[in-house]
Amino acid sequence: MEDVNWGLIMPLIILQALLAIIGLISLAKADRVRGPKWLWIIIIIFGNILGSVAYFTIGRKDV
Repeated sequence: MEDVNWGLIMPLIILQALLAIIGLISLAKADRVRGPKWLWIIIIIFGNILGSVAYFTIGRKDV
């Protein structure tokens, strides 16, 4: 089994977790979003980095 280069992978894992946490907090505080909140929760959690980015660019409804 090959050695994993954690120096390259760990920043991506941290970025993914940070974006997901910030996205879920933002979603919880939001009064209105485009689409149902339960769907955005699934997209943020299982969509990795792109799911969080999609929420911030498409899902949020600025009032």
